[in-house]
Amino acid sequence: MILITGATGHIGAAVLDQLLKITDPGEVAGLVRDEAKAAHLKAQGVQLRVGDYRDPASLERAMQGVRKVLLVSGGADEDGLQQHYNVVDAAKKAGVACLAYTGRALQNPATLANELMVRHFQTEEYIRASGVPYILFRNILYMDTLPQFVGPQVFERGIQLPAGQGRVAFALRQEMGEAIANVLADSRCDNRIFTFTGAATYSFADVATALSELSARPVVYTPIEQPAFAARLHAQSLPEAVIQRISGFLTDIKNGQEATVSTDLADALGRTPASLQEGLPTIFKL
Repeated sequence: MILITGATGHIGAAVLDQLLKITDPGEVAGLVRDEAKAAHLKAQGVQLRVGDYRDPASLERAMQGVRKVLLVSGGADEDGLQQHYNVVDAAKKAGVACLAYTGRALQNPATLANELMVRHFQTEEYIRASGVPYILFRNILYMDTLPQFVGPQVFERGIQLPAGQGRVAFALRQEMGEAIANVLADSRCDNRIFTFTGAATYSFADVATALSELSARPVVYTPIEQPAFAARLHAQSLPEAVIQRISGFLTDIKNGQEATVSTDLADALGRTPASLQEGLPTIFKL
């Protein structure tokens, strides 16, 4: 039995979609907080296990009879790290034979501007210390997040971000989910680390060029300074914590944190991951 946490989320759903294609549906389970919201998964043959990252007892119950657990990293909750720890502890108590985790492909944890990302490496350390055999998936920034960075009026106003000429090896979330599922379906669990990235890196200037070519509308990338960017977000009445988080992402991109390129994703997929030109039409509906 393979249990996928965050089963109704984007990456969890992508993993389940592929697992259902390559394994016996009776061996696939999804952790959900509300069964009613996961009826579509049940209809596909996914066993539903009810549990909450904040409720260790529910997690331990949900993991009974489970061989592998994929811990899909949580959001930006203040107690997010403790939630991860709860899942690890429950997996150990339930006798899970393999614990996998979706972390981040970042160059140097010690110099991250986005402090939220540090918890990924803290979670990895906790998993290692648990003694449970593990698989660590270090994922690059999803190409699917580009609309959130460039904004809804990208074709009218272009792209203005404090990311300099920083580059990212963007990859599609669906392909990462597919690759994770392929690895989980393998019987091995030998403390491996997979770095899932696209086959090439792209700057926001490259994103602008690709959008221009695909839409036949001119899109220009203009690097701006961090204070001007923060002021723009303040003018949109965004909470300070959100502004800091977005700014941290972009500062890390500028500093090369997302520029890692690995062949692991291609190897797990059995093909070259989608390029920027191939992925953007679906993301932006072009």
